[in-house]
Amino acid sequence: MRHLGDEDRLRAVAEACAEEVVVPDDAGCCAFAGDRGMLHPELTASATAREAAEVTARAFDAHLSANRMCEVGMDRATGRSCHSALLELEHTTRP
Repeated sequence: MRHLGDEDRLRAVAEACAEEVVVPDDAGCCAFAGDRGMLHPELTASATAREAAEVTARAFDAHLSANRMCEVGMDRATGRSCHSALLELEHTTRP
């Protein structure tokens, strides 16, 4: 999202779902890169170490992402379940 310049839009979606939205200071590329993270998990582990430490330092009700492969990479890095911000918006706004 950062590369596309859409961070503000993703944050707006998250804010529609939550009272508090926290974007990790060290949020960046998870380095999963399609299948690279499956074949070379050490790439993702290295790329996400600081972000994962920040995310696991406190409890959150949800962990959101805009990309399925990043979700997989962050699931592995944090041990927490990460899912689509758009699916969270649907669940939050569905009667």
